[in-house]
Amino acid sequence: MPDRNETYARLTGLIEPFNKKDIELSEATTFVGDLEWDSLTVMDFVAEVEDEFDIIISMNLQAEIENVGQLADAVLKLVD
Repeated sequence: MPDRNETYARLTGLIEPFNKKDIELSEATTFVGDLEWDSLTVMDFVAEVEDEFDIIISMNLQAEIENVGQLADAVLKLVD
């Protein structure tokens, strides 16, 4: 099972191609507010995360995740 730092690093790597505004990423970086992602970008990114970690992120869970730190926590729970 990956640790949280490794999970966070992998996620930030996945975010980079989608980070069109070259925002400096942190735990608190929000997908909609800071990165200004639209729903299509979110769907594409979620697909990347699901492939990378071999998990399924439900629509309900997606709706609760607003920032990078929350995503790292959610991925760790799903991978476990």
